[in-house]
Amino acid sequence: MSKEKTIKNRILEYIYTTSKQPILLKDLLVANRQYNDGMQVDPAKLGFRIKLIHAYNVYIAFVLLILIPISLLTHKEMEILNPHISILAAMFTTAAIFIGFNFFRDKMRDTMTRELIIRSWKLHFPFFSYEEYSEKIDEIFEKAMKEEISKRDLEKYILDNLSK
Repeated sequence: MSKEKTIKNRILEYIYTTSKQPILLKDLLVANRQYNDGMQVDPAKLGFRIKLIHAYNVYIAFVLLILIPISLLTHKEMEILNPHISILAAMFTTAAIFIGFNFFRDKMRDTMTRELIIRSWKLHFPFFSYEEYSEKIDEIFEKAMKEEISKRDLEKYILDNLSK
C-alpha cells in the first residue's frame, strides 16, 4: 500500500524531525485537549522537532514566489514614484517578511501537531474517526482526570464510556 505524499506532507517532513516512537495514550489525549482548546501543544510530547534552517529555506521560497511576480508587475510604477515611497514600501515589505516567519512557523507547528494527533489517533482508536469522536473522547478524558483514573486503566475507561 503506497501512501500518496502531498506537497504539504513533503514540506512537513522537510521542516520537522519526527520520532519513530509511538505517542503514549495519555500524551495523545492531553495534546488533543490542548489542540481543541486552541493552545500550543508541547512538540516533545508528540515527538517532533523543527529543523530551523529547513524552515527558513521553505519560507524564503514562499516569499520569493510571492515577491518576484509582484516586483515584476510594479517595477515601472515604483521607478516613476518618489524614491521616498519606494523606500517606505521596502521597509514595510521587509518588516512583513520578518514578522511573517513567526506566523509561518506557528502555522506549520499547528499543522504538524494535527497530523501527528490524527496519525496517533488511528493507532489508539482505530474504530473511531478523529473528526467524529475527538470532542467526545476529550470530555470522557476530562471526566477520567476528575475521577483520577490511572494511566493503565485509562484506555479501558474511555472505551467503556464510548460504548454507553
